[in-house]
Amino acid sequence: MTFPAVGIETEGSPVKAVASPDKTPEGDVAVNKLTSVCLIVEYDGSHYYGSQLQDNLPTIQGELEKAIAALTREKARINAASRTDTGVHARGQVVTFRTGSLLAPDTFVKGLNHYLPPDIAIKAAYPVVDSFNARRQAISREYHYSILNSRTPSPLRAGFYHLVTPTLDTGAMNRVAQSLVGEHDFASFASSLESKLRSTRRRVYQAMVEREGEVVVFKMTANSFLPHQVRNTIGALIRVGLGKMTPDEFHSIMDARKPGMAGPSAPASGLCLMKVNYNYPFEEERQ
Repeated sequence: MTFPAVGIETEGSPVKAVASPDKTPEGDVAVNKLTSVCLIVEYDGSHYYGSQLQDNLPTIQGELEKAIAALTREKARINAASRTDTGVHARGQVVTFRTGSLLAPDTFVKGLNHYLPPDIAIKAAYPVVDSFNARRQAISREYHYSILNSRTPSPLRAGFYHLVTPTLDTGAMNRVAQSLVGEHDFASFASSLESKLRSTRRRVYQAMVEREGEVVVFKMTANSFLPHQVRNTIGALIRVGLGKMTPDEFHSIMDARKPGMAGPSAPASGLCLMKVNYNYPFEEERQ
């Protein structure tokens, strides 16, 4: 089976190997061919300005690239499968980078976790073919939005749940969420649209609201998402659950296809990227 593809940019010229490099006839250290490595990353996004690199601000990409440099003595640029905003968490973010290092996957996991701050962790590492592209070849992304539907706050859940004190009608929320499944124009659920965006149509494979005691979770899986799409969607669904928006009003917003209509967004703290899906598991590449 052919593995789906990754193209990662590296800055500057090719780097020298850091483990057991070959020697040229002249005795100089030979430059190893760069290979691609895929990482599964979990992080608490509370103290970061999103996943994407920003000047003079802490980001997930910035911390990962610093850890790679410390471990391999290379300057690498990572490519992430899904962009997460300020304060958003991830349990299964996928990133790739190119390296001349000969370190084993398990050594990458242990070594990078040694250099990373405690709120970012590498859960697994896999060698992948150079043509693999973590973002373009993902077939879907799974996000969960967690709500604490309680009359009192929970300090232990504060950074990962959005507190809603009135009782939510999760049955009504779930019925409305079903209308999101399928291919639709979700422009109304985007806070803004980038000029280079070619289409606002997305295919949603799952949209559901579940309750377990005081915890309410909105689960949404789609081929890709517009900016703030999940947070704007759950913001509207919460209003449905509170009786402040009717199902017809929700559907009218969806049909309007005008950016910003579904706002305001729910807070970032409740949102988590759970998983990025590909045609088959990364483990198959090692078989």
